[in-house]
Amino acid sequence: MAFHYPNGSSYASAKQSSTPEVKPHSNTIYGGRGMTLEDELNAANAYYLQTGRAVVHKKPTPIQIVRVDYPARSKAVIREGYFKTPSTTDYNGVYRGWYLDFEAKETKNKASFPLKNFHQHQIDHMRACLRQDGLCFVVIRFATLHRLFLLPATPVIMAWDAQITGGRKSITLDTILADGYELTPQLVPTVPYLDGVDWLIKKKVGTLRGKNEPE
Repeated sequence: MAFHYPNGSSYASAKQSSTPEVKPHSNTIYGGRGMTLEDELNAANAYYLQTGRAVVHKKPTPIQIVRVDYPARSKAVIREGYFKTPSTTDYNGVYRGWYLDFEAKETKNKASFPLKNFHQHQIDHMRACLRQDGLCFVVIRFATLHRLFLLPATPVIMAWDAQITGGRKSITLDTILADGYELTPQLVPTVPYLDGVDWLIKKKVGTLRGKNEPE
């Protein structure tokens, strides 16, 4: 099956992962056992939804179908399609009255996260969400190090803008440690990213209170 971006470039489609069944009493941590970060976030979101903590979903990507084969009267096989618009970020939803919008990224690098993993339209989207006071961030996994972080969008945007004017083309692990929140995998969910969101909310509320204090 062939899919293409709006500019005509092809896209190698990966197998779509369905939302895994949540098993709260499981005693197995799936991180590093074949599940992708997306799979684990889908499982986390299903768990958060079932337990009433948050409503967060992976965003669907609008696709325009241009060629369909009918090998049988009761079957239709999509052979070619195009993404109608560039995708924004991977996930959005609501938690504690806050709008969440975030991306999920993985790297095998040990000392930095390459900015080439982002696209300009994703940066523009995160910038727009921040202007509306949304909570925007990236969940980053350093696969080789087995370390997981929630990094707010602001340092990502700053690094992206800096590379355009000659800055480095990656975000160092030291920067992520300084500006982000390290997540500790659990049994359920294996990616407890709401722990990082709680940290982000605390920081944002503290900043807002500081602005409202009389000089």
